[in-house]
Amino acid sequence: MTSERSSSSSRPAQGARRPGGQQARPGARHAAPAGSNPVAQRIEQVRSALGEILQWSGPADQVLSRWFRDHPKLGGRDRGTVAEAVYDVLRHLRRYRNVAEGGRGAATRRLAILGLASTLGREGILPVLDADEADWLRRVSAIDQAALPREIRLSIPDWLSEALAIEPDSDSLLAALNRAAPLDIRVNPMKAERETILAELRAGVASDMAEPTPYSPFGIRLQGRPALSRWGRFEDGSIEVQDEGSQLLALLVAPRRGEMVIDFCAGAGGKTLLLGALMRSTGRLYALDVSHTRLARFKPRLARSGLSNVVPVVIANENDARVKRLARKAHRVLVDAPCSGTGTLRRNPDLKWRQSPESVSDLCALQRSILASAARCVAPGGRLVYATCSILRVENEGQVEAFLAAHPEFELLPAPELLADRAGALSLPGPYLKLRPDVHGTDGFFAAVFQRRHGPAVAQVAAAEAELPEPDAQAAGLDDEIEAPDGEPARGEAAGSAENLGEGDR
Repeated sequence: MTSERSSSSSRPAQGARRPGGQQARPGARHAAPAGSNPVAQRIEQVRSALGEILQWSGPADQVLSRWFRDHPKLGGRDRGTVAEAVYDVLRHLRRYRNVAEGGRGAATRRLAILGLASTLGREGILPVLDADEADWLRRVSAIDQAALPREIRLSIPDWLSEALAIEPDSDSLLAALNRAAPLDIRVNPMKAERETILAELRAGVASDMAEPTPYSPFGIRLQGRPALSRWGRFEDGSIEVQDEGSQLLALLVAPRRGEMVIDFCAGAGGKTLLLGALMRSTGRLYALDVSHTRLARFKPRLARSGLSNVVPVVIANENDARVKRLARKAHRVLVDAPCSGTGTLRRNPDLKWRQSPESVSDLCALQRSILASAARCVAPGGRLVYATCSILRVENEGQVEAFLAAHPEFELLPAPELLADRAGALSLPGPYLKLRPDVHGTDGFFAAVFQRRHGPAVAQVAAAEAELPEPDAQAAGLDDEIEAPDGEPARGEAAGSAENLGEGDR
């Protein structure tokens, strides 16, 4: 194994904590000082941002947002250029590092040059490079990528390459994950029709960039990054940012009016809002999460959604006493479990460098615990949906098989049949909702549907429960006041800001 392979695969942070890379040689000159040319300035800005991000101190989007706050003089177009180049580097980091070894000066500067050459075009930056840098860029641009080892060519760590080797046409999958994702939005069916929103987008902020999603009846796909955050339809809750795969998840849950439904890992509430709309704001919908911050970000979205049946609740963990009070009460339970996020690499390419086999193993243990706890909440005959935005079988099919072995009271329902009349021309082999960007144009996504079986004694209990009035929040021991466990501070701002619009909201 080469030194490059060992430093940028399963142990990405090794070496990344030296953001400055090697020192520039004395006498090395740049054709244009950073302050004299906009492109030269961009190189230094991208280099600076990468220097912070490649320390892997946190998610790239958060670190980049902080970097932008520290550089308030950058305009919107400048921020867009920097962000695009930074994310290009993160997508192709292993390949770029491999060719950067043959250059001179600081490593992060060479990475910045490669990122901007990809986004602005090589000819656009050559004039601001010194002779050595220009010669190096021409040489590395001429490398036949097809001749590179798979892990370097597709820029993935060894462990991820090995895990995905069993997937059909895995090279195509990984290549798709290295391409930037379009922006998917979802129409709020409580407030608008998709055709109406499409017409307004095409006539205004999105011109010819808007198309209906092929599978979700609520979705619209936008190419580019139109200015939506200040659009009236966004501000009044008529639309939300949400990947098409997450929209299909709500169709699998298929909540009905008047039911009790639990979104067990609600996060910032994108799925919760669609579930509530499908319930026509009737019944009771609990949005549970361990993070006060995430649920705080959900509050303004909930306020503009027009829903009145949602009860956000912060829980300490999956075994919180308030969860236990919901045992066998819920008609539908959704578990969009914490996962590796490997299906979202189009949007979050840093995840492949920040995750490891060890972190995935820890996540699998958490997923099993959450799924078991959520299952206790399902009423006889009720539905349990388990989902991840992972493309790893250990987090998907492996968890389903383990759950069914440990819970014979549940049976697996065929997801394709449940979506047959609701998701357009979606074709799915096997019993799961399994999406991939190269096939479906969505993030990588997985979902399985379970149903709690009825038994002779269980049927009597279910009939008796059906006669009881619908439990309200207080009867279940819950309320809509968000109280952070263990003194977690209330932080966060409204999701869907201009800064966050590029991210798929689950």
